[in-house]
Amino acid sequence: MFTWIMENMATIIITAVLILAVAAVIAGMICGKRKGNSSCGCGCAGCAMHGACHPVQPETLQK
Repeated sequence: MFTWIMENMATIIITAVLILAVAAVIAGMICGKRKGNSSCGCGCAGCAMHGACHPVQPETLQK
C-alpha cells in the first residue's frame, strides 16, 4: 500500500489541489449569492433576464 502511494504521489497531490480549487470556487459562488451578487459579476442593468432573476416584490411597488 505504501509503495502504491509513493508511486502515485504526484497524481494524489495534483488531485488534492484541484479538489481544493473547485471547493474554493464553489464556496465563493455561494458566498456571493448570499450577498446578492450576480453570478456573472457585471450587474443586472444590461441583462435580458434581469426581471427573472430579481422580480419586483409587491411591497416595493406600493412605495
